[in-house]
Amino acid sequence: MLYVLFVCTGNTCRSPMAKGIFAKISREYGIVSQFSSAALGFSNGQPVSEKAVEVCKEIGVDISEHRSRIIREYDVAVTDYFVVMTQMHADAIFSLGVPKGKIYILGGGIPDPYGSDLETYRECRRDIERGIDEFCRFLKSRHY
Repeated sequence: MLYVLFVCTGNTCRSPMAKGIFAKISREYGIVSQFSSAALGFSNGQPVSEKAVEVCKEIGVDISEHRSRIIREYDVAVTDYFVVMTQMHADAIFSLGVPKGKIYILGGGIPDPYGSDLETYRECRRDIERGIDEFCRFLKSRHY
């Protein structure tokens, strides 16, 4: 079984949204995997952004119970794919000793909506949805 880790800076906006959206879309593709999300740093135990919760709820995805966590050594050891939001995140994961073949930049890069208005969060969610659909097609072509 594949283990997928969605990674962003603080694990309160993009990676929790990606994890929730992946849970929904991966079922549609018949992808069976374990998945989680984590931060490169900055926050542990923080709630997800209220705006991220709201825009995910609009598409039937509930991320309200999410709490941020920092990436752990265990994650590096067991993860098959690190799905990151930016090249900076990819570089940081690579610096932990993760091979480039295990790092996937979602949608070519997803800008951080933190501190922005609701419409910016919706735009971010749409970018994540497209990126997750693309990632699921990638997984299907490689593993299923």
